[in-house]
Amino acid sequence: MSTPSATSPRAAAPRSAAPRRMIAVVVLVPVLAALALWAFAWPAARTAPRDLPLGVAGPAAATAQVEKQLGRHEGAFEIHRYADAAAARDAIEDRTVYGAVVVTPQGPELLTASAASPAVAQLLQQAVTQQAAAEGTQVKSVDVVPTAANDPRGAALGASVLPLALAGMAAGAAVTLLGLRGIRAVSALAGAATLIGVVAAALAHSWLGILTGDWWAEAGVFALTTLAVSAAVAGLAALIGNAGIGVVSFLVMFLGNPFSGAASAPQMLPEPAGVIGQWLPPGAGTTLLRSVSFFDGAAAIGPAMTLAWWAALGLGAVLLGSALRSRKPSSEPSAERELAPVG
Repeated sequence: MSTPSATSPRAAAPRSAAPRRMIAVVVLVPVLAALALWAFAWPAARTAPRDLPLGVAGPAAATAQVEKQLGRHEGAFEIHRYADAAAARDAIEDRTVYGAVVVTPQGPELLTASAASPAVAQLLQQAVTQQAAAEGTQVKSVDVVPTAANDPRGAALGASVLPLALAGMAAGAAVTLLGLRGIRAVSALAGAATLIGVVAAALAHSWLGILTGDWWAEAGVFALTTLAVSAAVAGLAALIGNAGIGVVSFLVMFLGNPFSGAASAPQMLPEPAGVIGQWLPPGAGTTLLRSVSFFDGAAAIGPAMTLAWWAALGLGAVLLGSALRSRKPSSEPSAERELAPVG
């Protein structure tokens, strides 16, 4: 009677796969660490103005010298010319420019909007003040659209990007892993995003006081941002499987979050990071939240459309994936009946 071999093919298979898995882990973890370091550290280390919209107001003869001085910073500023201080203020409130230098008989006056970006407001103040000090003049600085009193540096608003991204990824992953499909999945995603929006507005506006706009509009921004992420996660997972969760999560975390410009401004990031960030939900959500909370909805159409497209495409993918899966089981029984033996 023959005895079975000590190592069967089934037992040898896991042993042969173990070294490959170990090598994959050893290689993959450093690669992910390198990508994370590049994504988060590179924009921070290369922060500088790049075609930053800046206004100059006053008579042409008086503003020529100011434009010449600003032009020395090659590629730093995109100059917009205005007739007077009132027109410059309107441009700042419409989010056309981040600030403006107004030439008056009493001396230069700097208009800023710390609500648009405290980092940019500080940068403009330092640049204009230093230039004026070199000429022996003083600059009067006016914050046209200030940040909330409880968040003067805008740090709390910038910190809200990551929790919304995490909430969206968690909602999308939960819908996928729980096996919800079709209308049920869409309803769950919409319901979770709505609840997250209400809770986020209650915390940020009512409790922390870092937002000053319309409460329901802010809740809508939070909800739409969350839905854009969660729908993308669940939608891609419905089409390609659970790997879709990792793909969208990687995109949102490693590109969307560091490229959002929440801590500074999109024009302060190295190219094309600032542009890419505004195409992704975290960047579009931050820009939309600033517009709704501090600028009465000015320049809100672009980021709102970006978030709406993400949400619509994601929810559409959820429904499409459910429809494709529902067709597969209907064809399997017929094939089994054809192959079944007679008798």
